[in-house]
Amino acid sequence: MLHTLRAPIRRVRCRLRAGAAEEAGRHDTSGAVRGARSGGLRWTGACAGLAEPCRGVIAADASPGSVAHVEIDAFVRHRSLTGFGPEGQERLAQARVAIVGAGGLGCPVALYLATSGVGHLTLIDSDRVSVTNLHRQVLFGPDDVGRPKVEAAADALGRLAPGVTIDALDGRLVDGGTAASGLGGAGALDATEALKGFDLVLDCTDTWTSRHAVADACAALEVPLVWGAVQGWFGQVTVFSGGRTLRDVFPDEPAPELAVCEGGGVLGPLCGQVGTAMATQAVVQLTGAGKGLVGTLQVIDARDGQWRSLPIAGGARA
Repeated sequence: MLHTLRAPIRRVRCRLRAGAAEEAGRHDTSGAVRGARSGGLRWTGACAGLAEPCRGVIAADASPGSVAHVEIDAFVRHRSLTGFGPEGQERLAQARVAIVGAGGLGCPVALYLATSGVGHLTLIDSDRVSVTNLHRQVLFGPDDVGRPKVEAAADALGRLAPGVTIDALDGRLVDGGTAASGLGGAGALDATEALKGFDLVLDCTDTWTSRHAVADACAALEVPLVWGAVQGWFGQVTVFSGGRTLRDVFPDEPAPELAVCEGGGVLGPLCGQVGTAMATQAVVQLTGAGKGLVGTLQVIDARDGQWRSLPIAGGARA
């Protein structure tokens, strides 16, 4: 299912309503509006955070001296970041990103990447929303129970970030051999084929079969993979790139169980904490702002709030 929405805002505009006419105004770096008048009066308004002068528009439909509406670039705080700037925001706008898994991790990942201005997101999941998902899968509400997760998530993201193009792929990624043999069952998709053409992939799945299929596909395609996992009170996040893969940390067997909660327990807010860390790493990778967590696995125990950093070497655990 395809959700195509209007293109992202690419330029800074300010709209100040204060009279009966609409005139161009110029802003200095302090945010003051200069050179715009209506009815013989000079209007000023805040446009904080601009790194350089911009063109603005003054429109008045209110009493003199009042400011009824301000329209400004939603990403101005990104553009003002050292090492980010307009170039970084443009890289996000041009990026094609796949999010595999639309659950406890995929929801905050998708939320923050969409609202950060990533231009094209593809959501991949075969699951349906259940009541037990709602405490941690923050894009869904009670009315979404029973719906395909990718469709419900795409609808929510469309309301929050109408400048993003969102593709919803209702399916489950498996390795090529499983897909070709038909053993993957209904909805099984060849991971390598499905992930072609993306600039970056985020693995938000919760089974080791899916995790290895996604990781192997990204390694074959040489696409950076932001990886995260949550179990019980523990969370993990890293970036696999530059020859490092998931199999360097977990070759074939599942990771040792750090803690087991009855019924597969998971802390809802921890999903948000790990998911937003993954989204941050995605932005760092897409914009070239830094190395990020390439070569480092971070593990958190929510009970003491401590993050531990473990080095990863290509081909073996360091």
